[in-house]
Amino acid sequence: MRWARALSLSVLIAAAACGGDRQHGKTRVALNWKPEPEFGGLFEANRSGAFARGGLDVEITGGPGAPVVQMIDSGQVEYGVVSADEVLIARDRGADVVAVFATYQTNPQGLMVHGERRAASLADVFSEGGKLAVEPGLAYVKFLSSHYDLSKVAVVPYSYSIAPFLTDPELAQQVFVTAEPIAARRAGANVRVFLVAESGFDPYTAVYATRGARIREAPAEIASFVDALREGWRAFLSDPAAANGEMAQRNPEMDAETFAQAAKAQHPLIEVAGSELGAMATERWAELGRQLHELHLLDRPAQPEACFFAAPRR
Repeated sequence: MRWARALSLSVLIAAAACGGDRQHGKTRVALNWKPEPEFGGLFEANRSGAFARGGLDVEITGGPGAPVVQMIDSGQVEYGVVSADEVLIARDRGADVVAVFATYQTNPQGLMVHGERRAASLADVFSEGGKLAVEPGLAYVKFLSSHYDLSKVAVVPYSYSIAPFLTDPELAQQVFVTAEPIAARRAGANVRVFLVAESGFDPYTAVYATRGARIREAPAEIASFVDALREGWRAFLSDPAAANGEMAQRNPEMDAETFAQAAKAQHPLIEVAGSELGAMATERWAELGRQLHELHLLDRPAQPEACFFAAPRR
């Protein structure tokens, strides 16, 4: 899924050697996937002029397979979209990557099963047996394997498609709740989705991160970026049509109806009562660090307070 292999090591080294100076005053933001509603607030902030009003000339780059952590750490981009577990693992390996805004307050990853199955929870999915298509190396898959009995389930390769699922009533598969379930329903399938967060593994997702050095050197810029992004998300959650249209021009594989359904499906995972858009809590980072350490994905205990930066309001 990552185009890390497409970027040569020489490019990464060159970017690091020159200090990753921004080009022509641009503030570059690297996506880790195609333009879809999970980035709606970013595109809306750019489209509406929120970034420009904050003095930022934003250029949206990256895409499927982009080595976003490396791009941030080497200075190729000023900001990038990652997940909270990526931040912790990267920092454990020496990268200077710090989160500044968390889009999803509830993790949107889940398991999709056919509606005809009797499963009423994640535990039921595993106890019923059948087949499960997942990427074994993912952090949440490791967590599920360590917290549930998967002995009755045949784990099979994930094909990055819903085609096998549509033809196999015994197959469950990993999904992003704003993507595959919508496609499956539009193809006529009766599906149910169980969020991975139900298991207790609930890292922030679609996290905007930057270098820790940048936070120290340009805190006012960080505050402007976060304020504009928050403004963009408020507008997108209220009316996603304009930004969806702009993203569709860059992602013609996704039709207007799917854009609209995805924007609606993600709303409750982004906007949580009593919590500011994009906000993060030390306790959540501490719990995630503990979980990753127990899974042997971190060599050392995490320092949660160093993983994220709460930008002051402007």
